[in-house]
Amino acid sequence: MAAAGLLEGLNDQQREAVTVAPGPVLVLAGPGSGKTRVLTHRVAYMIQNLGIHPSSIMAVTFTNKAAGEMRHRVESLLGGRLQGTQIGTFHSICARMLRREAGYTPYTADYLIYDTDDQVAVITQAMTELNLDTKRFRPRAILNQISNAKNELIDAAHYVGVSYQGEITRRAYARYQEILVANNARDFDDLLMDMVQLLEENEPIRQKYQRFIEHLLVDEFQDTNAAQYRMVELLAQPQESVFVVGDEDQAIYGWRGADYRNVLQFRKDFPDCKVILLEQNYRSTQIVLDAARAVIDHNSNRTRKALFTEQSGGTRITIHEAYAETDEAQFVVESIENLYREQELGYRDFAVMYRTNAQSRALEEAMVKASLPYKLVGGIGFYKRREIRDLLAYLRLVNTPNDSVSFNRIVNVPKRGIGKKSVEDFLRWTARERMTISEGLAAMADGATTPLPNAATKKFTAFWQMIEDWQKIAADGDLAALLDDIIARTGYTLHLHNTSDSTDEALEREDNVRELRGLLAGKVGESLNDVLQEVALVADVDSLAGDDSDTITLMTLHSAKGLEYPVVFLTGLEDGILPHFRSMDNADGLEEERRLLYVGITRAMRQLYLSHAFRRMTYGDSSPSVPSRFLADIPPHLLEGVSSKLRQQYDFNAFLEDTTWDDDEEEPLTERQQTIRARIAPFSPPASAPKPRFRSGVRVQHAKFGEGIVIETRHVGNDEEITVSFAAHGIKRLSANFAKLEILD
Repeated sequence: MAAAGLLEGLNDQQREAVTVAPGPVLVLAGPGSGKTRVLTHRVAYMIQNLGIHPSSIMAVTFTNKAAGEMRHRVESLLGGRLQGTQIGTFHSICARMLRREAGYTPYTADYLIYDTDDQVAVITQAMTELNLDTKRFRPRAILNQISNAKNELIDAAHYVGVSYQGEITRRAYARYQEILVANNARDFDDLLMDMVQLLEENEPIRQKYQRFIEHLLVDEFQDTNAAQYRMVELLAQPQESVFVVGDEDQAIYGWRGADYRNVLQFRKDFPDCKVILLEQNYRSTQIVLDAARAVIDHNSNRTRKALFTEQSGGTRITIHEAYAETDEAQFVVESIENLYREQELGYRDFAVMYRTNAQSRALEEAMVKASLPYKLVGGIGFYKRREIRDLLAYLRLVNTPNDSVSFNRIVNVPKRGIGKKSVEDFLRWTARERMTISEGLAAMADGATTPLPNAATKKFTAFWQMIEDWQKIAADGDLAALLDDIIARTGYTLHLHNTSDSTDEALEREDNVRELRGLLAGKVGESLNDVLQEVALVADVDSLAGDDSDTITLMTLHSAKGLEYPVVFLTGLEDGILPHFRSMDNADGLEEERRLLYVGITRAMRQLYLSHAFRRMTYGDSSPSVPSRFLADIPPHLLEGVSSKLRQQYDFNAFLEDTTWDDDEEEPLTERQQTIRARIAPFSPPASAPKPRFRSGVRVQHAKFGEGIVIETRHVGNDEEITVSFAAHGIKRLSANFAKLEILD
């Protein structure tokens, strides 16, 4: 393809990025701005028009799918297969290099790569050999700390434990690595750390790859961690022909080690880098883009982008306040049904997004009741999640004690010393004696003679005693109390943490358990049998249709990046959900939550719906909620249907804007601001704002709401408005003068 053909259809910014001279280049690509097209055309242009040999080019992406797509596109542009160009993920490229250079490492070229289950087995072995308590110090939690260290390029020899648990991690880390080397195995984090260390410590190897890789391209640069950034830095020398594409505004993976500040660091480490902004959007209407910009412009440490599109105007964004999460789900369903009938849309044109996996439960149930086809992306159906299946199995066994499937699933979950052989012996005995499961357990409890050892008999008897106790609670009709007792007496929360790969996964699974509890708490007056039948009707629906089917897509916002849909619903936009309560006590956390909403908004092509609930079931209790503070950043003229709560926030923000200013303000004042400020000008503002009585992160006690944590505080006249997250009552905004909060810290 001639140069003119390669550049055909590109806008001025894209053309500049494709044709820029080799050297350090930073392309900041707004959502929907065609960054993949720029990357692929850039590789093709370098080969065809700059005469660069394909084998001297390396392009790095984050997924195998993206790497395959990039290779296919470049080959299509050049009309043939690439000869020697390395296109792959960081991990796959490092794995090949390490096999090639095995002679410089403690491993042979045929080393193994351990997956998560293998890693858990190794860390458990290491801790057992060191006589470390695997119940007190969970192997998966220790493994997560080791992974974080490797991502920061801290090996076992240099790891320092700054606490007692840190010292446990240090000892386990050292033995873990020894076992890996003995097994000729690496984990995924080793692939990056080992390659970086090899490049740093072995000058001939470093120079070899620096000569071999003359031109380096990196996609999704904002998602790189410390190890990946260091690898890019090393391979880019000395020629510095490094072309990175990213967007600080779409950095949403900080929880797994990604650091968007690498974009800022790149500009410092390569001060002569050419910065190119891709601002023209080919996906969304201007109204959607204006809303997205209004949200993200409140973040710091970023390059402002004037996103624009040729699709001027567009449908105003619908904002809806539902009474509760079930009403919110019904609103989504009814809106989809109406749009499906009235517009030329298929179900595949709709996506419903939410902050946490637990939120899918109400949406799934509403879809099933309305007979709407749907699929989940990046997640498992609520009732198919392991923790939900476990707890439902307990409830089914309480309701139907002869349910062999439920019995087999949870008789030793969490572990209570009833092994597989004991279960088999018990089932053979009951079959021989022509007894049901419940009859066999009851007979054991009454002292019947069995072929099982006394120790096993006692454990089965204790298990049956719990079932009988739970049946009494179920008979009283308090299903939430029943679940609470099951969780407490089985130690299920500890089991949940012990079987999770990370703290974040464990917390998300806890959210799912709380969602189940909230469901049961709302079934007042219904029997356990009725509730289980209702759940079964939802859980048995085959909702996971194929990718090519005409289905509505349900997904978390973290799964939505890179996707686009004509119509998007963003649900659960409330303080405590988005922004998530675990992110509200620090500025960095709030900014990442804001970026998450930005990513969600920019998935919409034509129509966008934003919803929040007046009340939401949390921890089994329904309490009033507060609209997400981010919603008030969107100008009202872009919205349709602003709720009363949100209107109050708009009015308060306008009051602050009118009555608060700096001497160095650059924006011209509106006529309203000039009038208001003229009235209050005679009253000189204090030299500095008074010191707040409450600060973020402080624990407080309220007479009615109990204990909570201060999230945010700001002065309003002679008072302070304090946002507090209460464990039992959710997010509350209070007046310091009237709330009478007691500081506990």
